[in-house]
Amino acid sequence: MELKKLEEAIAESWEIDTCYPPWQDRWSEENPALGQCAVTSLVVQDYLGGELVYCMHNHHYWNRLPSGKEIDFTRQQFPEGTQVCADSLRGREELLSGEIVERYEILRMRVKGKVGF
Repeated sequence: MELKKLEEAIAESWEIDTCYPPWQDRWSEENPALGQCAVTSLVVQDYLGGELVYCMHNHHYWNRLPSGKEIDFTRQQFPEGTQVCADSLRGREELLSGEIVERYEILRMRVKGKVGF
């Protein structure tokens, strides 16, 4: 899977229904990455493997690929200069509980429709 193609498919699939519910009132087409980090990191992991990295200060998730490279498709949701640190790694099962499951499935299916698998 080409990284750029996956990034574009994910970004084109973000909507208010995939946004973290407490932030949905702030979600907009001007900042579509807002509240999308957890579901996005899960979809990236589906395609590329690796680990889920978590910053507790910003309640933010991103990916560390098996190569060690870190990618964060939702970093642009934060104002310039926002400090994001890797506080811990989170397990997939830990994220896939409660309300996130439905949002993840919506995003996963939209992305699958765009990339073909």
